[in-house]
Amino acid sequence: MSGNTFGTLFAVTNFGESHGPAIGCVIDGCPPGMPLCEADIQADLDRRRPGTSRHVTQRAEPDAVEILSGVYEGVTTGTPIALLIRNTDQRSKDYGDIAQRFRPGHADYTYWHKYGVRDPRGGGRSSARLTAPTVAAGAVARKWLAAQFGTQVRACMSQLGELEIGFESWDHVAQNPFFAPVADVQRFEDYMDALRKAGDSCGARIRVQATGVPVGWGEPIYDKLDADIAWAMMGLNAVKGVEIGAGFASAAQRGTVHGDSLSPDGFRSNNAGGILGGISSGQDIEAQIAIKPTSSILSPRESIDTAGQSVQVSTRGRHDPCVGIRAAPIAEALLALVLIDHALRHRAQCGDVRQAVAPISAAVR
Repeated sequence: MSGNTFGTLFAVTNFGESHGPAIGCVIDGCPPGMPLCEADIQADLDRRRPGTSRHVTQRAEPDAVEILSGVYEGVTTGTPIALLIRNTDQRSKDYGDIAQRFRPGHADYTYWHKYGVRDPRGGGRSSARLTAPTVAAGAVARKWLAAQFGTQVRACMSQLGELEIGFESWDHVAQNPFFAPVADVQRFEDYMDALRKAGDSCGARIRVQATGVPVGWGEPIYDKLDADIAWAMMGLNAVKGVEIGAGFASAAQRGTVHGDSLSPDGFRSNNAGGILGGISSGQDIEAQIAIKPTSSILSPRESIDTAGQSVQVSTRGRHDPCVGIRAAPIAEALLALVLIDHALRHRAQCGDVRQAVAPISAAVR
């Protein structure tokens, strides 16, 4: 199986299966000299891990990260950093009924046809469990970006199923299990309780933002910054759509509105989402992702088995009725990984470029 490595200069190779002994990643290209310990990574893993509320899977994984290499006396050495997260709460018997059946909407059918074999336990390699190493690698990237440029990456939920979520404050995001930027989340609690009782699932929309991104990151043709962000976000399990800036709303805008006017005091708007011609403009990077409903649900659905016979599939076990609830830390990690890779590539190619005019303010006036 190929396609498990992310990035060019900051390259992350992800390994493991949902019900194997461990999952993890190897980071190649992290700059040397950065203080790093498990606690720097664990904080982000704790935000993503299962079992944190009744609205997510109750698989009780501590997701304790171990640094196996690449750090000496508390500092990165520039050599590969190996991160290991042990699986401790597998319950493989829950998947015995679907070993020969394909769950609608899941990767079972395509994996079986592509490889001739599949691991049905929790989806094996296709499980969202494999996002934990991504979050771990993203935590390393976030620390370097913050130290070098003051870059901050954050995400919140902007829609849960049919429920739109208005924006009140980033301060609310850490105060509720939905990563919602609002103070009152009771209607989301009630919605999820009803959904679980019905044996169904729902999708979600996540907003992800990066502040403090300098001008100039990204390439003009095939490696555009926004293209790489979209590519990264589409690599997240269950993502079916990505928007940069105004996104699909751009189709209804006029050119007199969409183009972000510039002035000596800064940009007048940010419909471009902080990226012009594939290169960062110095404004906030803004993206949104659409996440489909969870495929593993209790409600029976029509499918076929490995012999091509018609069957009914009802998935038991511990599953997220909305995988979008835990997606905010993963989206943050993916954006951080794209940004650090482009930061290092920009430094390698254009680190000695000097402009006669300083960049304008990134603030939207």
